[in-house]
Amino acid sequence: MSAERLMVVDLRSTAQAFNLPDRVAQAITDATPSGWRVHIVSALTDSFGDGAQAPSEESLAVIPEAEVYVGFGMPRALFLAGPKLRWVQTGTAGVATLLFDEMRNGDCLLTNAAGLYGPTIAEHVLAGVLHFLRAFDLAEEMRRDKVWDQSAFATPRALVREVDELHVLVIGAGGLGSEIAQRFKALGARVSGVRRRPGLGVPPGFDEIHGPSEVDGLLPLADVVVLATPLTEETRSVLDATRMKGLKPGVIVANVARGALLDEAALVQGLEAGRIRGAVLDVFAKEPLAAESPLWHLPRVVWTPHVSGVSPRRFWDRLQDLILDNWARYRAGDPLRNRVDKRAGY
Repeated sequence: MSAERLMVVDLRSTAQAFNLPDRVAQAITDATPSGWRVHIVSALTDSFGDGAQAPSEESLAVIPEAEVYVGFGMPRALFLAGPKLRWVQTGTAGVATLLFDEMRNGDCLLTNAAGLYGPTIAEHVLAGVLHFLRAFDLAEEMRRDKVWDQSAFATPRALVREVDELHVLVIGAGGLGSEIAQRFKALGARVSGVRRRPGLGVPPGFDEIHGPSEVDGLLPLADVVVLATPLTEETRSVLDATRMKGLKPGVIVANVARGALLDEAALVQGLEAGRIRGAVLDVFAKEPLAAESPLWHLPRVVWTPHVSGVSPRRFWDRLQDLILDNWARYRAGDPLRNRVDKRAGY
């Protein structure tokens, strides 16, 4: 009698919103076919960013026999302890910390959660941009200071606008970028996108798609710039100090991808000088945000601690569907959804 094949599910998290619900654990267990066994790791892991950086003792104990691993990222030490691994499914969209040499150069399949966070993050971006379009930040200052001044909302400081006046530039026109574009397009904005391979076509929500070489010409035209691209060596500091200075006066900048995509010091300078109307930030160069960062208290900033993807019910519905569908595909030898190009980095 052949040994059972093992799938390890390591999705218990220290963050409540990303802690594996019992209903999802039960659904995965109930879907276990003959010849397979599922081990649900009970130890808590870190689900933030690209996932855990240190394995639990429990996961280290079971990984040597595992063929499939499902977790929030996968620490290198855990991967090296699993010689039988053939497929890793991460519950994160980013995979930067997973692309260590052994993963990148090996034949283990890697799939991510790209697209699962898209609808939630897109609504987060839209809400943050609307905050500045309607000058809610100015209203909050007035409420704090007990000032009633209707005329202030017609000044350049407020810069009140409607969405259909905007030219929105989304850098990163994959699944997340398309979700963002669709929401702005539905409200009448003109939406341009940038992607590494513009020849692949125009995804839903975009009016036009450009290549990375055209970014410098597009930035000065945009009323809103959204960073929604994976972090790779090519995209690191895509919005650097030079490009930040060339942004259109009154621009709104949103970053919901990775902190290293922009120069935070240059962003702060632009905000303090009034050139940048507002910033919607969910990710930072260093997380947690350093205590000395001016972003803690700077006006014109909508700040959240890397939670733009939080949607406790819908996220788990989508991740459950992805895990079960990909598991069925894996067993059948069919192509997996969300397979990562380990050379490209996403």
